[in-house]
Amino acid sequence: MGSTFGKLFRVSTFGESHGGAVGVILDGCPPRLEIDPQKIQADLDRRKPGQSKITTPRNEADQVEILSGLVGNLTLGTPISLLVRNKDQRPSDYKDMQLAFRPSHADATYQAKYGIQAPSGGGRASARETIGRVAAASIAKQLLLKTHGTEVLAWVKRIHNIEADIDSNLVSFANVESNIVRCPNEVVAKSMVQRIEEISREGDSCGGVIECIVRNAPVGLGMPVFDKLEADLAKALMSLPATKGFEVGSGFEGTHLKGSEHNDAFLPTDDGRIKTATNNSGGIQGGISNGEPILLRVAFKPTATIRKSQQTIDVKGNPTTLSSQGRHDPCVLPRAVPMVEAMVALVLADHLLRQQGQCNLW
Repeated sequence: MGSTFGKLFRVSTFGESHGGAVGVILDGCPPRLEIDPQKIQADLDRRKPGQSKITTPRNEADQVEILSGLVGNLTLGTPISLLVRNKDQRPSDYKDMQLAFRPSHADATYQAKYGIQAPSGGGRASARETIGRVAAASIAKQLLLKTHGTEVLAWVKRIHNIEADIDSNLVSFANVESNIVRCPNEVVAKSMVQRIEEISREGDSCGGVIECIVRNAPVGLGMPVFDKLEADLAKALMSLPATKGFEVGSGFEGTHLKGSEHNDAFLPTDDGRIKTATNNSGGIQGGISNGEPILLRVAFKPTATIRKSQQTIDVKGNPTTLSSQGRHDPCVLPRAVPMVEAMVALVLADHLLRQQGQCNLW
């Protein structure tokens, strides 16, 4: 329960952080879709640990194995199974954490709910679970790109209190990947890297904000009333580890405007397409995509597991102190960029299939 997402384009992830492997079963992918496995691996490489001096030093190749669902590079329409084996496991790093709960981590709540939990690495609460999401979403991205030319692109907008001024319409994949923090503003990116390094040396962590744009989004995605597109995007993105906030379009800033200032005026078109003068709606109106770029932001809290000594309790409720000896990101955002793209792509692919099934009969 709780490990499956989507209605038609459905993913079920499995595995623990320090178990034998993690992965995903993707069901509902249309047949005869040509898949490039190298693109799946490229997305996983952007997510994997040990990729730079500001990420966890855990050394994992995260090499994907495609076990089913393809003949050559063509999908069969049957379940696609994707597996990544855990190689660099160190359960001994977590021996103290088996007795004491990490503040703001899932240890205490998992124990309270189940009465048992994975003894090391956070188990299913670890960001390592997202490997399956990223792998499946790489297929979703290829589906969206081939059918509608849709691009899903995310980047780091803020680290701690350092925020970059970014024109989302001008950001490219090359801009994002030009530095290790994945901020398309090169000048601000250097300050972000320095801040992460400073906080890491203190044995502490920091959070921030990731922004994401969807270009050439299909029109008509989203369902009234409970399955509005932004509602499903919010659920998807808030299911990622360490997320604490979501907004689309003008978001909370839009609350400072009057209706006359916030409304997106319609522009005349020759082909009947929806075109607006502004995009405060963030590409979604009435819960349905209107064809304008979808723009959203996700807030990530500071990494809960830190080297600084913290007051906590043990499994019996007795007071104790804890300092982490494991390998953890001082800031999750650089590696969370492909995770954000993944959840957005999975939502869009699922709604695309639902739209095709409901509205393209006549």
